[in-house]
Amino acid sequence: MMSAGDFSSDRPSALRRKLLFGMAAVPGLALLPRAVAAAAPAASVNSTGLAVTDSTVTVGILHSITGTMAISETGSVEAEKLAIAQINEQGGVLGRKIQVIQEDGASDWPTFAEKSKKLLVNDKVAAVFGCWTSASRKAVLPVFEQYNGMLYYPTFYEGLEQSKNVIYTGQEATQQILAGLDWVMKEKGAKTFYLLGSDYIWPRTSNKIARKHIEMHGLTVAGEEYFPLGNTEFNSVINKIKLKKPDVIYMSVVGGSNVAFYKQLKAAGIDLNKQTLMTISVTEDEILGIGGENIAGAYACMKYFQSLDNPNNKAFVPAFKKMWGEKAVIGDVTQAAYLGPWLWKLTVEKAGSFDIDKVAAASPGIEFKGAPEGYVRIHENHHLWSKSRVGRARADGQYDLVYETPDLMEPNPFPKGYQ
Repeated sequence: MMSAGDFSSDRPSALRRKLLFGMAAVPGLALLPRAVAAAAPAASVNSTGLAVTDSTVTVGILHSITGTMAISETGSVEAEKLAIAQINEQGGVLGRKIQVIQEDGASDWPTFAEKSKKLLVNDKVAAVFGCWTSASRKAVLPVFEQYNGMLYYPTFYEGLEQSKNVIYTGQEATQQILAGLDWVMKEKGAKTFYLLGSDYIWPRTSNKIARKHIEMHGLTVAGEEYFPLGNTEFNSVINKIKLKKPDVIYMSVVGGSNVAFYKQLKAAGIDLNKQTLMTISVTEDEILGIGGENIAGAYACMKYFQSLDNPNNKAFVPAFKKMWGEKAVIGDVTQAAYLGPWLWKLTVEKAGSFDIDKVAAASPGIEFKGAPEGYVRIHENHHLWSKSRVGRARADGQYDLVYETPDLMEPNPFPKGYQ
């Protein structure tokens, strides 16, 4: 078990270091919720045998820090640890300091299921912040429902799911897939699309939704292909793209495969300042591996970019870099992961209890005004109201914001006509 003072970076780079916490390490705390509840006796706030004492509460972090998904998930671990450190600096949750047990899903879905059972059954954690791919989430969901745990899941995903035992802090399909397609159709006059994805549930379901949306608008899908996780050979499909010349390359390839794809795309002479490419999976975290020069000009539809200009984000970015190093970057899922511990804290304190059923019941309507993306609120369906945004990749690895919805989008995980 790790206390807040024991955190060390899991990022596979020069950022690995031991960290000392203190107010100096987390600037901008004035923007975050400061209500600290007096510590009631453990028995009164924990009637179901969770790992809660009079002074501590234990949570789990479950992400891939090894394997092909580590490039994407390491940032989520870092963001969750930052949020927990900040919460502890403010007195914790219901007057209790948060302790962490971290497990590695190792980019392997059965391992995620095994580790989630350990966290819930053996460690009796009060909440788990974890998973990235839909395959890992689907693997752990039966475990959380069987043993009545609470998962805060940070990744944009295909929707078509809702559970009492999950708070989905990323976007679902209407907020990302449909919103992004609507933008590219309108702004680029796109009529033909080539869909590429990794070969598992999220890209396949996302592209099924995308295809329906494209064809409902009388437009054309010129091609659709999938690749195993970790795949590094894309020259064949790049040649097909050069032959078919689609208006839009629509990407849902995840993890380390992106490094090979964008480098091979550039080597093949495809200029993303001329060929429209929209990704729903490449954040600043992945660009760190891809290299900004290899993806500059591409568009991404997300709800958060590190370059967002608002007071919350101006406090969050320096705090993240203070903790994880100046070269650290922050992508959409990393930011959504940061929301998890804060939303859990706010919900527990509203419920006055760590008990899972009470936390689940208290979740709808919880709002986090300190969110780096600006503001979020939990819907009755356990997804978040949030804005949809489109960014354009720069050579320095950041995105320029080119569009955002004027208002928060209501989450709709079961859109009519797309199921």
